[in-house]
Amino acid sequence: MMLSLQLSVSDWLSFFNHFLSLSLLAVGGAIITAPDMHRFLVDQHEWLTEQQFSSSIALAQASPGPNVLFVAVMGWNVGLNAGAGLGGGWLSVALSALGVLLSLLGIMLPSSVLTYTTTQWAQRHRDNQGIKAFKLGMAPVVIALLMSTGWLLTASHDQPSQDWPLWLLTGVSMLLVWRTRIHLLWLIGAGALLGAVGWI
Repeated sequence: MMLSLQLSVSDWLSFFNHFLSLSLLAVGGAIITAPDMHRFLVDQHEWLTEQQFSSSIALAQASPGPNVLFVAVMGWNVGLNAGAGLGGGWLSVALSALGVLLSLLGIMLPSSVLTYTTTQWAQRHRDNQGIKAFKLGMAPVVIALLMSTGWLLTASHDQPSQDWPLWLLTGVSMLLVWRTRIHLLWLIGAGALLGAVGWI
């Protein structure tokens, strides 16, 4: 389902500024900012539908390449909605490209500059107790943000009571990753196979 939006220049600036601010939160990768992206794009501004949001993450995560691709897909969908969908012609393509550019530039620029400068500094001071404490303290924050992203994606299903096979597969996969050395690609392949035969 597509939306038909009228986005002003200030809307696009707000979109870009939000991704700039999320960039500084993306300590464990851009995926941990998905709950706030959902709040901003789906709940607050209604620039994306629930289905577009979930599909953007699923499509990008299933594709080879960097984790941050889902941000580009979301930007593309916002631009597509602003350009009246696929039937909007060149305007849709231009607005979709603008959405990709603003979202990726916003999510990548601050964190890249910050990461580069702090990594250089932390490498020179790696034996400092404060640096070691910071690294240890950030681990639970990253884990909690990843769990909130997983919960958001799971809760967006239309009939969660009928999705018990997904919950079971998630639990089994989590245990296998935690307790064995099975490569993650085997688990992704098993999930794809179970989905293809209709078991989940």
